[in-house]
Amino acid sequence: MFGELLQPMHLLLILVIALLLFGPGKLPQIAANMGKSIREFKSALSAPEEVKVSAPPQQQAEAQPAQPAAAKAAETPKQEQKSA
Repeated sequence: MFGELLQPMHLLLILVIALLLFGPGKLPQIAANMGKSIREFKSALSAPEEVKVSAPPQQQAEAQPAQPAAAKAAETPKQEQKSA
């Protein structure tokens, strides 16, 4: 089934269509970007999975710093201006 699609004349026809669509200046850039993408994909597949360990929700709430009083005070006049 796929053996018939990859004959030299078919590949040549695909290359000519790509040349007409993108032009001779863009084809090397497209090929380089495709090669880079394939290399990155292969390296991502072979890389070990990163495991993110996060604290339980209770500890995360305690770890977050509270908003400073100046920031809260700065927000209040903005809200009053909108309602006026």
